[in-house]
Amino acid sequence: MTQRTRIKTLTFVVGTGRSGSTALSRILRLHPDILSLNELCASLPETPAFGERPLSGPEFWHMLTAPTTVFDTMIRSGVPLPEFLYNRHPEWRYSAETTGIPAICLMVLPHLTDQPDALLDSLEPEVRGWPRRPPAEQWTAFFDLLAARTGGREAAVERSGYSLGLVPRLRRLFPEARFVHLFRDGPDCALSMSRHNGYRMIALLRQMLRLSGVDTAAELTESHIERLPEDLSALLGERFDPALLTERELPVADFGALWSELIVEGVDHLSAVPRERRMDLSYEGLLDAPRQELARLAEFAGVQPLAEWLAEGAELLDGDGRRGSALSLPPAELAELRKQCAPGARALGRTEPLAR
Repeated sequence: MTQRTRIKTLTFVVGTGRSGSTALSRILRLHPDILSLNELCASLPETPAFGERPLSGPEFWHMLTAPTTVFDTMIRSGVPLPEFLYNRHPEWRYSAETTGIPAICLMVLPHLTDQPDALLDSLEPEVRGWPRRPPAEQWTAFFDLLAARTGGREAAVERSGYSLGLVPRLRRLFPEARFVHLFRDGPDCALSMSRHNGYRMIALLRQMLRLSGVDTAAELTESHIERLPEDLSALLGERFDPALLTERELPVADFGALWSELIVEGVDHLSAVPRERRMDLSYEGLLDAPRQELARLAEFAGVQPLAEWLAEGAELLDGDGRRGSALSLPPAELAELRKQCAPGARALGRTEPLAR
């Protein structure tokens, strides 16, 4: 029988992504009292597990473990994301080529243990035995179970990239949750997006949705796909030519517009969260004062800012050379990028993007 552990606080670190958030998850994992839920929300896109309909234990388990089609396709096509962890270990049980990789195995469980298959096996019989109940209750039980299986943590912190749009849904599910908005200078963030295969895929999927007149990828039908240009529809097959993603011309200014859209929408969502349950955290602030900012984050999440943990976190952040990367762009390209980032900068309370 697993010893019962109860998570006392639940915090979501939300943002556009490409803002130092992966490094932050590594730091959170080092804290002995934090259950670091790395890319949990990103692992389960558009799933009923974050809905309102009650789910049985077997249904909830299926939501956790059904492979994410687009991620398996990217692995098979030779363009896995750097955030993917499971696929780096061919000796592990599941494969994008054969079985498909269970959703929580790709980024969540390998972040917690070097034996994700064993952890998955230990979770299955207990979760499958749970009664039908609202998703929020299933998640609470799941967080408690994970905490118990990974050392008895008392605070859960979920961190996913591209997660600002989830704030309303997460608030409905977890009304007492805390939210940290992690953000980065717009031009630098947009440039990083433009070079990241995940955000390039997001940009192309958004093109497909606009052309098809639907709101989500789940709404795309075979009829929609057949009417798309071939170089877009090919991305939805079982496997695609990686050049369709990596070599396509996608202006960096378009990613500046995407950054602004996400920030403006996200700031609006977060404004509805009670002030005592939300916190702003800038990537640049983390680099400038890592111990101070990590201490503030720990206290907000409900754990002690342990001196050893602060030192380890500061060391992980030391020497990050990505600040000001957009300044390397040609002047005209940088000017257009700044223009596209200006709405997001204003939403953050800045008169202009930081990169100068």
